[in-house]
Parts: sequence; structure tokens; C-alpha cells
Amino acid sequence: MTTLGIVFPPDQPPERLRGVALAAESAGLDELWLWEDCFSESGVAPASAVLAWTERITVGIGLFPVPLRNVAITAMEIATISRLFPGRFLPGVGHGVLDWMGQVGARATSPLTLLREYTTALRALLDGESVTTSGAYVHLDDVQLRYPPDPAPPLLVGAVKPKTLALAGEVGDGVLLGAGGESPEAVAESIRVATQARAAQGSTSPFDVVMTVNVPVGASPEVIEAAVRPYLEVGVSRVPVCGLDTNGMPDGTEALLGLVDAVAQARSRLV
Repeated sequence: MTTLGIVFPPDQPPERLRGVALAAESAGLDELWLWEDCFSESGVAPASAVLAWTERITVGIGLFPVPLRNVAITAMEIATISRLFPGRFLPGVGHGVLDWMGQVGARATSPLTLLREYTTALRALLDGESVTTSGAYVHLDDVQLRYPPDPAPPLLVGAVKPKTLALAGEVGDGVLLGAGGESPEAVAESIRVATQARAAQGSTSPFDVVMTVNVPVGASPEVIEAAVRPYLEVGVSRVPVCGLDTNGMPDGTEALLGLVDAVAQARSRLV
């Protein structure tokens, strides 16, 4: 099943989020996606607010930067939101922007090792297990959630390069393929790398592929449909649409509200 949503980028001030969320719900969009960007807006606070304001729409976070967050805290937050709003939350984890991680003194020497340890521990915690581990980065001593989610939400892993794509296939329930700009052919190759690594683990469970598609913030439904369709054809299952300004950057104006209706009209042509 293909789902189509809208991105509320951190270029937008937080006080506009409620209007966009309600518009997205009213227009019939499937999802609203948030980015936890340093040093703009967190992921947990706006996700919780959107879920409380709305009744149906799913909220995704693409993504939590793992060097910035203790894995136990992330597990607690994901579990709490998932129990409050069952089936409506899609968390993602990833390296984060490495320069930003350096700014806060959290840059890992081996981001891939950190992401593997973190995702493995996070999945076990969300599954209700008691976790004891002492890796290069993740250290837990008999840690267990008191209120694990039931069922646990899918855990998405952000990836661009081949080694991280393979890791996403091995330890994730889906992959977040960057913030747009990749060609359909490049996306098809990324999907191949992730799913091949997944198959090598013997996994046959569902695997989500999330790809942000960028369009001008004033794009028509026809332009959005034409931009999205090639990615659906190569295997993308969830498409958050991000509106760009005239400089090619995520739009920070109220024009984003107009894009909601255009994406909703494109959705009716694609689904």
C-alpha cells in the first residue's frame, strides 16, 4: 500500500504546526512527517502535539539522530507515544548530520557501529526485553521498559550510503532514503542493497521504503503526481512531500498550507 504525506520542515516556526496538521487531516492525507534538526525543533514534542490535535493521521519522525540521544530515553519516548496513539506513530533513527553532532560533542568515531548497537538495543527495549549490553557506544545494565508498546511500532533506519543501507535492511523494519533529490534509478539501487541484506538475514517480514520527494511549494497536483509516480514504480511505499522555496530550500512560509491541498489532490490520482 502506498501512502502520501506532507513534510513540516523545521524551517517552519512551531506555531504553524497546528494549522498544517489540521489541514492535512481534513484534506485526507495519510501522514505528516517531522525532522528533528539541530537546532530548530525536536521530534517528540511536535509529534505528540499533532497526534493529540488529530484523530486519524499518522506522524513520522525522520529521524532521531542517535548520537544525540540515550537509547533508553528514545525507547521510553517511542513507547509512551505509541501507547497513547496506537498505530499512528512511525519513528526513525539515523546518524544525524555529523557536523551538528560534532557541535554538541556527540560525534561518534564509528557512526555505523553506534547505529547498529543503538538500533539493536532500541528494538529489544521496544519488544519488552530486559537488555544488558556493553558495546563500543551503548551500555545498558538490566534495562527494561515498564510500559512497552503493544505492538511495537515499525522502526525505520535512515540511510544513504551502501553500508548503512545494508544495516537498515538487517536491523530495521524499513529505510528512510534521505531528504529528496535522488533519481528513481538511484533509489531503486538503494532499495536493492537494503532488501538484499535483509534477505541474507532470512527475514520475510514487511519492509517499508520511505522517500521524501521535493516539489516547489506552489506545485500543482499534476506536477506532484509526476514527481511522485516514478518513485512508486521502483518500490517506494511511503512518500512525504516537501515543499521547496525559490532557492531550493524547504519552504518556511505560510504557502505550505496551499501545498497540503495540492498533495491531497495528487494522492487521489495516485492511490
